[in-house]
Amino acid sequence: MPLTFVGIGEVHKILKIKGQEKSKKFLESLGFVEGAQVTIVSYNQGNIIVNIKESRVAISQEMAHKIMVEGA
Repeated sequence: MPLTFVGIGEVHKILKIKGQEKSKKFLESLGFVEGAQVTIVSYNQGNIIVNIKESRVAISQEMAHKIMVEGA
């Protein structure tokens, strides 16, 4: 399921990054790689704030929709 469907505080493992190579490389540079754990901190004005690899990162919902995580 896409990261946009995850609730606040839930921890999920990244399974796959979809999209064009440029988008994949950008997300990878932020720490969004297969196998990494990601936690939603909050939803804020069309952006999603997440914890990934001991960092807090804000990404757009469009980018978050490309990140596939394991289902609950």
